[in-house]
Amino acid sequence: MADRVLKVNAFTTFDLLDGSVEGHGFEEEAFATLNVRTPREDPDEVTLELELDNTQLDGVPTHADRVGLSADEARTLATELQKAAERVDDTEDR
Repeated sequence: MADRVLKVNAFTTFDLLDGSVEGHGFEEEAFATLNVRTPREDPDEVTLELELDNTQLDGVPTHADRVGLSADEARTLATELQKAAERVDDTEDR
């Protein structure tokens, strides 16, 4: 990705995923970076970061989206992701 907002390195959670962005009257697909991080010292939240490859997008300027989660919110998200993964696994096993 050119002109990155997020730092991508060996510790990035996912550095190349299929992503999409949707708005009023447009939808585009692009490679994406998805990262989970916490501050190194005295972590007080979990940050979920998402950036789509701006070289593949016409409808949105270069940017990254971030969501700050409390520990409980991060656990709720992890539980929901686990449930969704199990549903996908169940479908693939058929």
